[in-house]
Amino acid sequence: MFGGIQIGVLAACVVLFVPMGMAGYHLSRNKMLFFSGALFITLAVGVHLTPYFPSVSDFVTSVQSVNVFDNREDSCINLVNEVVWNVKPRIISSNVSDSSNDSVGYDKIWDWSKNGKVKGCDFEKLGREDVKDLLNGSWVVVAGDSQARLLVQSLLSLLLDEKRMGMIMGDLFKRHSDYEIVVDEMGMKLDFVWAPYVVNLTNLMVGFKQNRTYPDVLVIGAGLWHMLHVNNASDYDIALENLRSSVVSLLPFSPELGTDGPVTGSVSVRSPHLFWLGMPTLINAMLNTEEKREKMNDKIWHAYYGALHNSRILRSYGGPLLLLDIQSLSWNCGPRCTNDGMHYDGTVYEAAVHILLNALLIESHQKLGSTEF
Repeated sequence: MFGGIQIGVLAACVVLFVPMGMAGYHLSRNKMLFFSGALFITLAVGVHLTPYFPSVSDFVTSVQSVNVFDNREDSCINLVNEVVWNVKPRIISSNVSDSSNDSVGYDKIWDWSKNGKVKGCDFEKLGREDVKDLLNGSWVVVAGDSQARLLVQSLLSLLLDEKRMGMIMGDLFKRHSDYEIVVDEMGMKLDFVWAPYVVNLTNLMVGFKQNRTYPDVLVIGAGLWHMLHVNNASDYDIALENLRSSVVSLLPFSPELGTDGPVTGSVSVRSPHLFWLGMPTLINAMLNTEEKREKMNDKIWHAYYGALHNSRILRSYGGPLLLLDIQSLSWNCGPRCTNDGMHYDGTVYEAAVHILLNALLIESHQKLGSTEF
């Protein structure tokens, strides 16, 4: 039994040589016409044989599929959350002769994955001077619930010395309140806005647009309060869609996000760097009230997580906001990194801050040592 290639070759020979023989007989007096006809038939045979030779087909396909716009920066921005953890126990000595009084603590060490494409992105933990260079002269706004406040704490810990951090902690963690600070030596202003519901975030976006004042870096995120006090994922989805529209309106030009052109009055306004602070993994058994354990169970959490994706507010789903993946960071750090199943150790938010900073380096096309966005 003949295979596909053999049948193809046989058919090609018939198609090629029979007409050529007939042409040679009838057109022997006109050599130019003869060879023109032969060339045409040869090309036709080549097209006929191409499907029978995988190497040829693969080559054509590979040429068609080459993306001349493949951008290393775009691929790295999608990998910036690829963090791995090493949580290991250590003995804390009680400094007495009886070792039975010793306790066990845990070292929580994180870094970016060293596998595959992530390694090629050269992500790095930035030192204080590097962060000051990166954020020099910028206005940073972080808005949300207690998760956002913890992110602010980690960011300021990178910028301020221990003494000054101790001086501001009381004001920073004043219950359900805003906070602002100016770091004079680098000209950076940081605003924390207490905004536990998505509608609070939407109102903040409206305020930016009305005042025509836009931060350089905007980090927003909310969901835990809605989950506890409203407990309706469909309502959360609608609120996120409204927020998405408000965020997109901050962008001077955003055809890929569904606007038709420049936002009125925003000529010369550059788009802020936009981030969404994700919700943490909730460890139900560790939540500190019965109401939380009932309303913030795994099923509800996943419904809210699905609503976030359905809203298309995240860049990975066609939206304007780059995710700071607290869910992944907290899940991989694990139960050793939380006391109440909801708020995690500072190491988790420290990792989120460095993810944000590396994303800023990529988005602003900066290298360490540059002084402005």
